[in-house]
Amino acid sequence: MAPVIFLLFLLLSGSMSLDMKPKKSALHQLTKSLLRNYRKGVRPVQNWTQSTMVYIDFITQSILEVDGKNQKMTLSVWYRQIWNDEFLVWDPAEFDGINEISLSFDVIWVPDIIISEFVDVGSSPDMPYVYVNSSGMIKNYRPIQVVSACSLEIYAFPFDRQNCPLTFRSWLHTVNEVNLTLWRSLEDVANDKSTFMNEGEWELISVPSRYEQLHLDSRDYAQIQFNVVVRRRPLLYVVSLLIPSLFLMIVDVMSFYLPANSGTRITFKTSILLGYTLFRVNISNELPATAIKTPLIGVFFAVCMALLVLSLAKSILIVKLLYHSEKPVKDMSVSACLLDKYGSYSQSIKDGGGQSRGYQFEVSPKVEMTPSSGELSKNILLEKILREIVALKHYLEQIDDAGSMTVEWLALCYKLDKFLFRLYLFILAIYISVLCSLWVIWSSP
Repeated sequence: MAPVIFLLFLLLSGSMSLDMKPKKSALHQLTKSLLRNYRKGVRPVQNWTQSTMVYIDFITQSILEVDGKNQKMTLSVWYRQIWNDEFLVWDPAEFDGINEISLSFDVIWVPDIIISEFVDVGSSPDMPYVYVNSSGMIKNYRPIQVVSACSLEIYAFPFDRQNCPLTFRSWLHTVNEVNLTLWRSLEDVANDKSTFMNEGEWELISVPSRYEQLHLDSRDYAQIQFNVVVRRRPLLYVVSLLIPSLFLMIVDVMSFYLPANSGTRITFKTSILLGYTLFRVNISNELPATAIKTPLIGVFFAVCMALLVLSLAKSILIVKLLYHSEKPVKDMSVSACLLDKYGSYSQSIKDGGGQSRGYQFEVSPKVEMTPSSGELSKNILLEKILREIVALKHYLEQIDDAGSMTVEWLALCYKLDKFLFRLYLFILAIYISVLCSLWVIWSSP
């Protein structure tokens, strides 16, 4: 009797333990039911001739980097993929009204959509889950950091505008297997700036998109291209690069009003040229690097330096001409000129036909008489005085002629200086006008 009671006790305790075991949740049962016979390597369609339509949405969040030297752009975008999986369908009424669940990214079929311009792995956050609703629609929402190859045109820096395409397409499946389309309209995608960080260096203009079919190896592949059109804000570079350079050019123009016959102008212009050289060295890191052609602002700085060198060369030429006209006068004293021209008393004081260059001195005819010794010495002294007076007069006339020639030469040099200054201003004005016109055209919307 006792063994029978013991067996009954064991049976009752076993049944009670079975009744106390926790029941699995509806979410767990739904997940297990969906993935029981699921094959993630098979395209999720009942009819294999039917293509899987993948909807794509694209929202630009920020421009992280524009590398002109390596021709690439780094963007942060919100990317959305939406497609229908015919093998992940259920009746919400059978699972406590569950209409949407999240599944791991690794356990379901995912379209092999890539970006054709992709060149590097960015710091994108890992999003391991996707949403699946009861009708089989799968939503893959995730932020990604795209480092893409882009043909960057920085010739108009800092007034440049860039157009960087991002082409989404299937790497393996043709258009008959995986087709692409936009989730929203073209206008909504192009004008959506709701999440863009608009306080940085770059301003988002628009994101136009278009659908294409790529024919490759006798097969057609669907692709959607998004063109991220951005424009650089030039205010920072105008204040830090262009305005200081223009100030130095204005100071150089004002230095032309310094006296041309002094060394102050050349010293001042040399100081400006040296300061501009140091300015160029300090801003070299702020200019974009490119291996194709120099940006227009680099040409601007090079031409400004060339104009400064031309201005200095013009001033050196004017001073050289002035110094060449004054040197004969400065190097010769009055006594040196007298000894050079009239060093011998026996030199004739008359030119050509016996007349002096200035005044004519008439000497009375000799009287046929024998003068006394006192009168003879007096006449000789007067004759010597007359010779000295005539020589001094002749020298003063030469000094006057040289002085008048020097004045005329100085006037000619000043006229040449004024002409070269106006020519310099004309060249500078034309250059700045052309440069500003180009920048205005490129910076206009």
